[in-house]
Amino acid sequence: MGKGKLILICQSGGEFVTKDDGSLSYDGGEANAVAINPETHFGDLKLKLAELLNLEYKSLSVKYFLPGNKQTLITICNDKDLKRMFDFHEGSVTADVFVIGTSGFDREAFAIETGSTDAPTAAVTKTVRKTKKMAPRRKRMRKDYLTESDDDMEEERDTSAGLDGTNGALDVASEFNNLSPEEMVAMWKDSITGVGQEFKSVIEFRDALQRFSIAHRFRYKFKKNETSRASGMCAAEGCSWSFYASWVPSERVFKIKKMNETHTCGESSKTAHPTKNWLVSIIKDKLRESPHHKPKEISKSILRDFGVTLNYSQVYRGIEGAREQLQGSYKEAYNQLPWFCDKLLEANPGSFIKLVIDNDKKFQRLFISFDASIHGFQNGCRPLLFLDSTSLRSKYHEILLTATALDGDDCIFPVAFAIVDTENDDSWNWFLEELRSAVSSSRSITFVSDKQKGLMESVLKIFENAHHGYSIYHLLDDFMKNLKGPFHGEGKGSLPVNFLAAACAARLDSFRMSAEQVKKVSSNAFDWMMQIAPEYWTNAAFKGESYQHITFDVAESYANWIEEVWELPLIQKLERLLCKMTEMINNRRMNSSGWFTKLIPSREQLVKDASRRAHYLKVLFSSDTLFEVQGDSTHVVDMNKRDCSCLVWKATGLPCHHAIAVFNSTGRNVYDYCSSYFTVDSYRSTYSKSINLVEAIFKPPAKEKASVEEAEQVLPPSSTRTPTTHQKRRRKILGIEHRTVTCTKCKGIGHNKLSCKETS
Repeated sequence: MGKGKLILICQSGGEFVTKDDGSLSYDGGEANAVAINPETHFGDLKLKLAELLNLEYKSLSVKYFLPGNKQTLITICNDKDLKRMFDFHEGSVTADVFVIGTSGFDREAFAIETGSTDAPTAAVTKTVRKTKKMAPRRKRMRKDYLTESDDDMEEERDTSAGLDGTNGALDVASEFNNLSPEEMVAMWKDSITGVGQEFKSVIEFRDALQRFSIAHRFRYKFKKNETSRASGMCAAEGCSWSFYASWVPSERVFKIKKMNETHTCGESSKTAHPTKNWLVSIIKDKLRESPHHKPKEISKSILRDFGVTLNYSQVYRGIEGAREQLQGSYKEAYNQLPWFCDKLLEANPGSFIKLVIDNDKKFQRLFISFDASIHGFQNGCRPLLFLDSTSLRSKYHEILLTATALDGDDCIFPVAFAIVDTENDDSWNWFLEELRSAVSSSRSITFVSDKQKGLMESVLKIFENAHHGYSIYHLLDDFMKNLKGPFHGEGKGSLPVNFLAAACAARLDSFRMSAEQVKKVSSNAFDWMMQIAPEYWTNAAFKGESYQHITFDVAESYANWIEEVWELPLIQKLERLLCKMTEMINNRRMNSSGWFTKLIPSREQLVKDASRRAHYLKVLFSSDTLFEVQGDSTHVVDMNKRDCSCLVWKATGLPCHHAIAVFNSTGRNVYDYCSSYFTVDSYRSTYSKSINLVEAIFKPPAKEKASVEEAEQVLPPSSTRTPTTHQKRRRKILGIEHRTVTCTKCKGIGHNKLSCKETS
């Protein structure tokens, strides 16, 4: 975020109205002003708005319009989204936001749902800033701000305190969020002061006991752990430290009645054993600071700050618990899918959305193709779709299948995607069947996919008159992985260059020349390349739409989007994908509104470059449609076929400099012979429609709760592992390279000389 502050004009209680031009206006309701600065956390803002507007915290969502765009609402989900909104309004004093949620803020429900006491009262703030000398007064102040009615106390005493001590306890990190770990530990040393100390309930007593043991670094165990009484001792064998506390009905307090405060176990045995609740509260605070903390990093910081040693499973479970409190339940997200799909379809008429669950009510598949995407593909994009997949990096290991087109500027345009429990032939066949229903077209579509996926048979079976080619990106990746020495001539570094030259060659003789260059360097590389049928990957032999110049990973954008929110539940991941798609459509629509040329800028520049080269060519008339063009070499231009013997016009969709020389000689307009897919009008048509996001995505409105509860239950899938291919893609995104082991004895890959099975 930039420096300074931004005043949010928070509107709520009204409704959005669609105008004739498709823009939205907000009618009715009330407005409140809230100031934020670069350090504001979204969680703090959300809690402030929930209190200010009397809205249920969990259902509350905050939305805004991009500057200059009143058609699509953007949802703020986390600190990064808030930063992005702040940056969009850089230089502005105010920004309009729209707050939506179910009426009724309940602090107790908020504390139970999130395990938090965020935004404590003034008494809490005062308390945490006092030194440890103020412990007796702190006990008295605690009673001031935690006082409840007698009925509430009795209900909590009877029902809310579980034996594991994890329910209803205070959020340690939030209550002491103004203190460093060292200051917290110093204060916790006085959490237990001895006989006569009073607590509101057994829950508060357990919480204080946990902090006390952490601060003094010892482990304790309960002998009795009930809602009405608790007794225990130091876990070290023979140590005399012990306690007994119980509920006093007449005073309505939980009081320490007996306590031996002396440890006889020695310093060596003093290692604390944290409860899950304490661990979750500490980890939650760390995740607020950095959502992508690794378990090892968290374990080290807790050992450093509190002297608590944790194993991996403890930290992992703590992270899961913290994320569930911060972001919602992973399991509950699946149960919201039917409601979410219905609302998404309602907001985007004409879209194709299909949810499939198995006989055990477990999630199996979800297909989504928006009307905006279908319209853009059919009216502005070449009939070319890239099929790929990437992992959602969830604990349930779902896979994202994608069908992606290219706009006139060769940038990705998502057409359809599906989330499946497992990637296999069956899931791909299902995805392609749904895709055919969504993009039914008379055009012959060219599909491109990773050769390793083996999708050719399915594609050609499901789509009539389709073409299928292998992804150049994936072929090059496999090519480089399979390179084996020795290398000659220009060396290994020349091989990828010659491989790409072979793929993009317009003529078969040019393809063979590039292949021969590969052979001169490595016969093994040549043999690997030639085993792939040229008609499925080389420009010279391929019959479908030209795509060989696309050498980047089309699916990388999806992987990058997921990388930002990999820890979130499924519904929130879906919202992030939709937000990213919506932002992409809006930004490109806005950018193209400033173009005043016939072709998009990148293609316009190519035509200008070719026009300059055309000035030096000589045109000879053979007929009204056939022309001979002379320069460094001689080529024939056929106007009827829109083709030149150099093959550039056919391969690119833009006239070559030979054809432009003919246009100049015959008075023809060059733009009449450019592919319509490269015009500004087609580009704008691609991005002419918007994706409408769903409001109150994290929780259905109160009036719809009954219908949601009556809907069929959806459980998480039971997939147990993530495919290796997606792990490799993530390592590539993160810049992690894994070395291939090569045997120095037989030159084989995958083992070393010690495990080599070849005999000498």
